[in-house]
Amino acid sequence: MNEEIRALEPKALWNKFADLNAVPRPSKKEERVIEFIKMFGENLNLDTQVDEVGNVVIRKPATSGMENRQKVVLQAHLDMVHQKNNDTYFDFSSQGIDMYVDGDWVRAKGTTLGADNGLGVASMMAILESDSIEHPAIEALFTIDEETGMTGAKGLNPDLLSGDILLNLDTEEDDEIGIGCAGGVDVTAKRNYEQESIPENSEVYTIQVKGLQGGHSGMDIIKGLGNANKLMNRLLNAGLKSGLRIAEINGGGLRNAIPRESLAIVTITSEGKTEILKALETEAENIQLEYRTLEPNLSVEITKSGDARKVIAEKAQKEIVLALAAAHNGVYRMSPEIAGLVEASNNIANVTIKDGKGEIKCLTRSSVESSKDDLAASLRAAFELAGFDVSLSGEYPGWAPNRDSAILKTLDGIYQDLFHEQADIAACHAGLECGIIGSHYPKLDMISFGPTIRGAHSPDERASISSSQKYWKFLLEVLKNIPEN
Repeated sequence: MNEEIRALEPKALWNKFADLNAVPRPSKKEERVIEFIKMFGENLNLDTQVDEVGNVVIRKPATSGMENRQKVVLQAHLDMVHQKNNDTYFDFSSQGIDMYVDGDWVRAKGTTLGADNGLGVASMMAILESDSIEHPAIEALFTIDEETGMTGAKGLNPDLLSGDILLNLDTEEDDEIGIGCAGGVDVTAKRNYEQESIPENSEVYTIQVKGLQGGHSGMDIIKGLGNANKLMNRLLNAGLKSGLRIAEINGGGLRNAIPRESLAIVTITSEGKTEILKALETEAENIQLEYRTLEPNLSVEITKSGDARKVIAEKAQKEIVLALAAAHNGVYRMSPEIAGLVEASNNIANVTIKDGKGEIKCLTRSSVESSKDDLAASLRAAFELAGFDVSLSGEYPGWAPNRDSAILKTLDGIYQDLFHEQADIAACHAGLECGIIGSHYPKLDMISFGPTIRGAHSPDERASISSSQKYWKFLLEVLKNIPEN
């Protein structure tokens, strides 16, 4: 399996990626990949350490002639987002990712690829294993649980590392040198609600929103893609006005993925059937018209099917739908200082309303702490007015840009010399671990870069082959030119 991947250049990188992708590695269930990396380091007879939370550090001495250079921390995260298409059978707990080549892209068959951040991990493995790559002393830091809480970075012991420079290998545009990122916080709204028997003379219908692109809830939020939870709520709100009753809602998945699908089970009385179905069909047509360019595969299916014995009490039903209508989703504020950068956003990631219990999960991001707090407060207000209890958790800081960084100047010069063009020196609207790592090691000079990856956090995730070659060339040249102590 994946032999065509192993034949790609640079072979050192793609072979390690294939090895890594044979190991199941979902966030918060990284035991197997931690052991895999630990054994990898020990088999190379390198100093290998697993810390209290599960991060792995592998230390490699400088190659001959590079002993007087500053020590480098290479960093990437071991976990990956597990997402698949509904029609794909795949057991993430036991199967390795099934990859294939599609022109200039490496893809997975119906699942996420794991290039985020597997290509960074594979790069570090290839460098550690090589006896020909020039480099200074290296501390290779493999963190855990980046995708669902950054608990690996948060749990770092300030005495674990002694490096001077950190190269984070988790940027997804090969012409970008990252110097900053957003922080984030999980906003969770929960409530119980009363249920009622299905009204007499009712029929059960299933409404499905599907075919959306999805994607990374930070990097892709600026695209204005469809959010299945918000679109479903529009349909339900339209039907409520004519007497539709909701039995349950199940939409979205992980907080850091823009939701692609949502399903609702509803009931419709015989008397209101014509009016309700017309309202639903009209709203579906409006949605498809609005998103015809961005979401060409969007579909809304309304079928007479499903099983329901109870519906949400009318008052609670109205409160839940209105709260979801009021809760902000998407870009909240653009940065006034960095052109084209999203400052703050929210992703309504998961909605589960069933059996008298409701839960709505959001991920709020911002590069400015005060605007993150403002957006979280806005969400809290919308949900609490509708009877939800709201909690904030998993908060992590952003990484403030430093345009005077010494390693930035080094990388910028190398990029121009190699590729005869200017690099895009930018901050990103994603949750890199640099902000957290920097809080533990404030003297680290940090930078982020990586190969081009598209569709991260979705089954459309793909990694550019030609870009990986460009990135690999750049990474090796950076290691050769690390400044002296």
